[in-house]
Amino acid sequence: MTNAFDYETSVTRNSGYISAETQAKIRKTRLLIAGCGIGSSPAVCAARMGFENFVLVDGDVVDAHNLNRQFYDFADIGKPKVAALKDKILRINPEAKVEAIEAYLDADNTQEIVGKADIVFDTVDFLDLPAILRLHDSAKKHKAHIFTALSVGFGALVWYFPAGSSLTLTDILAPDIAGSSAGGTVPSYADVFASFIQRLAPHLDAEVVEQVSKVLTMMKDGKPCPASQVAVGSFAIGAMAMSMMHDLLAGNPIPSAPKLVLHSFRSYQTQIVDVSTSQPS
Repeated sequence: MTNAFDYETSVTRNSGYISAETQAKIRKTRLLIAGCGIGSSPAVCAARMGFENFVLVDGDVVDAHNLNRQFYDFADIGKPKVAALKDKILRINPEAKVEAIEAYLDADNTQEIVGKADIVFDTVDFLDLPAILRLHDSAKKHKAHIFTALSVGFGALVWYFPAGSSLTLTDILAPDIAGSSAGGTVPSYADVFASFIQRLAPHLDAEVVEQVSKVLTMMKDGKPCPASQVAVGSFAIGAMAMSMMHDLLAGNPIPSAPKLVLHSFRSYQTQIVDVSTSQPS
């Protein structure tokens, strides 16, 4: 016997934590997952919370080294990430509307793709700094809420940029971009990220600073070096982001840029850091 999917049954255990009004908002909200590597974690969490409208965008395929932290299986290796993630979502909710766009965000497609969403979740590979900044600027133009996240060892970092906010990620990174653009040259990802991590370093676990510094040094030497990441960090991103998205839709206050939320399971601390001053608030 085949059981028919019933939305109300699928979210019934949310009752008491998610109000009926907020659940209805979750159901109709259009969620863009920009980057379906670490983005697979919040996508799966969102599907289980009751989100039903997804746009997935990524041009990459699942590789064996993704399996330690991303929500894919051995059988997914070689498949486009957007196709594999769409399958995961539909296995949770076969009635979900999932648009899978197998492409990298670029100057030609970003505006149109962002225009499809109410909320954008950004885990675009930080190697593509122009794509990230373009994504944030497009979200501002379309008045879409945007969350951006990083896995930081045994922890996670999540920023929220409200729809209509005058502040974007470009503004926050401006000092780092300017500082790495000597002589008017285009700043490299490694230089910009190194400068930004330096601002955050007092709030990060020592092992995170050590690993990121090692990777950035190798990249500056022209050596490919994927950053080390663990499942705890990607799971933490999914949990933190969905909690913040719930509060956004419920009308609850949440920290917003230039403040970010940083949690470490190493120190068992959650910090709200103002990156304009790099001081906990």
